[in-house]
Amino acid sequence: MNQRKIVMIISGFPRRSETFALQELLALDAQGLLAGIFATKPGDGSSLHPDCQPLLKRVEHLPPGSAAAQAEIVIKRVKGQSVSGIHGYFAHTPAEVASLVATNLGLPYGFSTHALDARKVPLDILRERAQKSACIIACNYDVAEDLTQIGGQVTLLPHGVDIKRFRPSPCPVSKPIRLLSVGRLVEKKGFDVLIKALSQVSFPFYLRIVGEGPDKDQLEKDIQAANLSDRVELCGGMTHLELPNEYTKSHIVVVPSIVNRAGDRDGLPNVVLEAMASGRPVIATNVGAIKSAIVNGETGILVPSGDPGSLAKALEMLVNNPDMGERFGQNARQRVERDFELKACTDRLFRFLNSVYSQGDPSS
Repeated sequence: MNQRKIVMIISGFPRRSETFALQELLALDAQGLLAGIFATKPGDGSSLHPDCQPLLKRVEHLPPGSAAAQAEIVIKRVKGQSVSGIHGYFAHTPAEVASLVATNLGLPYGFSTHALDARKVPLDILRERAQKSACIIACNYDVAEDLTQIGGQVTLLPHGVDIKRFRPSPCPVSKPIRLLSVGRLVEKKGFDVLIKALSQVSFPFYLRIVGEGPDKDQLEKDIQAANLSDRVELCGGMTHLELPNEYTKSHIVVVPSIVNRAGDRDGLPNVVLEAMASGRPVIATNVGAIKSAIVNGETGILVPSGDPGSLAKALEMLVNNPDMGERFGQNARQRVERDFELKACTDRLFRFLNSVYSQGDPSS
């Protein structure tokens, strides 16, 4: 198979919460697949992951404007280069820009989809975009089903986790029980449900919530109202330099995701795979594609979404049965080594993209 070159259109870059994008772009660029990387908007302004530097020189940020205006800039940059396809890394604006560029240059285009990005696009537009694309890549079966229902030909390629960075270690022997949650402070993460659940448990605990977001003030009020200010800490966002130590210091990782009022939900959050790679038992809700990694009773515990009582009971059970937690952690590590190891996942993505866009190679 000959090496192809494609142009990748991404969304905001860099973003600390989108480690999956960083890891996949780094891998694809290292394998020589990317002729150019264009971002439709700036990053989130937060501190950078340690691996981010190589891409900062490669990514060109497009000025604010319509998708058509941004596409014109990409066309000027790309025209005349030996490029075999244009790929939008998200289903909303990046996919729109990719389709416009590809149409102008007579190249195939495709797009990846993750969760909220697909739900930002009106259904009729998403259907048309899907039907005209050379490929659609979904990172989890939940969003894959959404695209399949509107006629898209979807390939499921899960994101991976760096099992060298996130490594298992013995659980702390000290008390109280140390709980960890990681994610943006937004409604769909369900942190308010977790706070309600913790007001019902009988064991001593200390919870650290790692993340930033618009719900911070409300969560602080929820914590205070539950009289948990001395046992729940909002720690702010962290990079991959800091996160492995958070898992090491924890006994249990909790992922209390819900479907928010707008219908948005998680796919398979980074925290699930990072916790599993770190050998920690996970208690999570059965939302989105979480159960594609967490097998109830084998690699963790799944509870109903938005149910503080069920979450509290699961926590009590795991705390009272530490051998169970240790077994879950061991099984979880084995699962990610088998199915979600980062290099294996990025290699699959590379081979797929290289194959799909071969038809657009001008030298073919």
